Amino acid sequence: MANNASISMEIGNDGVALITMLNPPVNALTLSALEELKRCYEEAIDSDNVKAIVLSGADGRFCGGLDISVVENVHKHGDISLLPDASIGLVVNKMENGKKPSVAAIQGFALGGGLELAMGCSARIATAESDLGLPELRLGVIPGCGGTQRLPRLVGTSKAVDMLMSSKTITSEEGKQLGLIDAIVSSEELLTVARCRALDIAEGRQPNCNSLQKTDKLGPQDESLEILKSARQRYTVSRYKACLDVIEEGIISGGYSGVLKEDKVFKELVLSNTAKGLLHVFLAERATTKVPGVTDIGLTPRRIEKVAVVGGGLMGSGIATALIISNINVVLKEINHEYLLKAVTSVEANLQGFVTRGKLNQDKMKRTLSLLKGTLDYEDLKDVDMVIEAVNENVSLKQSIFEDIEKICTSECIFASNTSTISLDVIGKRTSSQDRILGIHLFSPAHLMPLVEIVRTETTSPQVIVDVIKFTKILKKVPIVVKNCTGFAVNRSFFPYMQGPDLLANLGVDIFRIDRVITEFGMRLGPFQLQDLSGYGIFLAGVKEFVAAFPDRAFQSPLVQLMVENGREGKKNGKGYYTYNNGSKPEADHSVIQIVEESMRLTNIAPGGKPISVTDEEILQMIFFPVVNEACRVIEEGIVVRASDIDIASVHGFKFPSETGGIMFWADTIGYEYIYSKLKSWHEAYGDFFKPSTFLEQRAANGLPLGGSC
Repeated sequence: MANNASISMEIGNDGVALITMLNPPVNALTLSALEELKRCYEEAIDSDNVKAIVLSGADGRFCGGLDISVVENVHKHGDISLLPDASIGLVVNKMENGKKPSVAAIQGFALGGGLELAMGCSARIATAESDLGLPELRLGVIPGCGGTQRLPRLVGTSKAVDMLMSSKTITSEEGKQLGLIDAIVSSEELLTVARCRALDIAEGRQPNCNSLQKTDKLGPQDESLEILKSARQRYTVSRYKACLDVIEEGIISGGYSGVLKEDKVFKELVLSNTAKGLLHVFLAERATTKVPGVTDIGLTPRRIEKVAVVGGGLMGSGIATALIISNINVVLKEINHEYLLKAVTSVEANLQGFVTRGKLNQDKMKRTLSLLKGTLDYEDLKDVDMVIEAVNENVSLKQSIFEDIEKICTSECIFASNTSTISLDVIGKRTSSQDRILGIHLFSPAHLMPLVEIVRTETTSPQVIVDVIKFTKILKKVPIVVKNCTGFAVNRSFFPYMQGPDLLANLGVDIFRIDRVITEFGMRLGPFQLQDLSGYGIFLAGVKEFVAAFPDRAFQSPLVQLMVENGREGKKNGKGYYTYNNGSKPEADHSVIQIVEESMRLTNIAPGGKPISVTDEEILQMIFFPVVNEACRVIEEGIVVRASDIDIASVHGFKFPSETGGIMFWADTIGYEYIYSKLKSWHEAYGDFFKPSTFLEQRAANGLPLGGSC
């Protein structure tokens, strides 16, 4: 028997060596674990007492892949020699080409390097509903342990490309249908069946399958190459194309040649800025649930199984959808039958959208919809665990709702508001339940957008925060805990993004050029097309809110109001900065230039009344550096727990490109001193909108990063 902290090996009387990975919580592969795994294989292969090997994971989990700290260390030192030699040294030389067969006994999940180890085995036995996948592209790299070569040979080129490009998991049942899994058994039978299969292979009763040598699932070479050609047209980002190139190498030159190229490309990608940024987002997302003084004081989350949603408009129906899709019972409260019917119809439409996208079938949709109950009576809320208020931004209406639910609901019921503009202290002013009031700010559409801001007041109970953090994870949302302030973390940090483009337009910068620069950077929409889509009323309301809260640095432009006065309402009436005709692609409407010129005349901020000359890079900086600046104020005021929470807010709440690592991580890669100097010069030239924050000034003076770490 061999044992170390993360790998054990036990040789049974049947001649099977059981090698077990045990590194909680996901049995991740550290450098030492991989070395010990290799040593165990060598010992088993050389032992006369061993006929075959079974590879398993402890505690009902097979393996979650390479320990992320290995890649962190590579990034820290910029040294790829710190990566393990697992692809050739372990999987090819010991597992596949060793003298004794091994069988993977998969339970729970086999992800990333874990699935790659399993594919290097002679066979794979799994329990039902185990998750299988290669998510590496989501982290900026490609699989590095043979996954790009073995997966196509086991499931076919088309399905392998789909799994790799999407980074999505499949179940063991689907894996069985595809040929990735050889048999599905109960957890009680798993090791017994795996041992029997290993012996059957060793003694010639079952074939010994070397997946790297398989070609039958690849099909004709020209068909596989055509699949890759089609994929290149859909996946144009460099790392995706690199992955497709590696797959092609294996198809043309053989699996071993493909493995060698995979290793080379993996090492090139792992030190890229994209890999560093995406790894930061991954780690920062995991850190958002750690709140000092809340999640570290031994509180156990209470179960939230039944929730009331008050208000069934766009946001309320979206919230109700998000809840029932996560198997939460919902009571949807409206003020009359007409509004209630409309709300339920909206929920049905949302669910039908999931069906259309293949996320639900009709039977599951019916079962999901059965979790929704509509009501006009507050009495039906008496046994709910939480109430989420989602009505219009009307102070007195929200206050009266909280008064009413306090009279009906239990003393432990959590009272939440989805407000994005009104202070929670004001909303709960008339109640005596301040300790169980908080904000749950979801983003529209609530059933699709991943971010949730959990807004705490000075009196919100830590228990309530712990409860809601757990609850948002059940909804498969990404929570960040923030303090109560105008705009919270996301809208507060990004309010300059609403105003910066207008400021540039009033300085004479072409609005369509601004949109092009921003979308080329990686935002899904340019700021002016975003105004068209969200609606000018929402834009003007947001500007009004922030002008009232921060009059010293808000920029006020007449541009949008002039658009409205000229009969333009954006996509709503088909006429905005762009024209919208029958669902066709928006087209730039250059006639709006006259409206922009009128706005320039009224604001009169362009030096000498003439358009300024700027590069594309300067446009990008003049729009996003003020966002960094405001985020610095949010950090300084303690609105967020940590700077990396702003990164998650930017990526999931405002769709800032995840490859950058988020707004603060991106800022640190540019340099705080540079950002400060640019803002200072623009402040002198164009006014207080660009005035550097105290936090940024101090960081630049002391040579400290802005804080993109977790």
